[in-house]
Amino acid sequence: METESAARIADLLTRTNRRLRRASGPSLDATGVTPSQLRVLRVLAGVGSPLRVSELARRLDVIPRSATSVVDLLESRGLVERRPDPDDRRATLVALTPSGGEVLRALRDRRAAGLAELLDRLTADEQAELIRLLTILTADD
Repeated sequence: METESAARIADLLTRTNRRLRRASGPSLDATGVTPSQLRVLRVLAGVGSPLRVSELARRLDVIPRSATSVVDLLESRGLVERRPDPDDRRATLVALTPSGGEVLRALRDRRAAGLAELLDRLTADEQAELIRLLTILTADD
């Protein structure tokens, strides 16, 4: 692929992502959840089971101290909880609480509504093609 095409695609993907973030910004503001906190909630929900902070940090690609700070804030709001690790009593696991799950669902619903509005510009065939292409690009995730 030529460099000019790659740069154009990167620019368009970045602009699309910005537009999605702007659309979901008011939702984040309303819940008081920051983008970093949202990432933690998403990871925990995606895994479906509690994680050690070190594993959470690895999945977020941040240092453990950063993950600990975000977990502390989420825990103070009742969105996650720390639990003893049944396999290692020296370790602690972080789990999504029912409240955290509710906040995440509400944010996902609002983001999906914003995305649906954006995608309304495309025909059903164009949306199917976009899904096909994005699936190819994200196949190794």
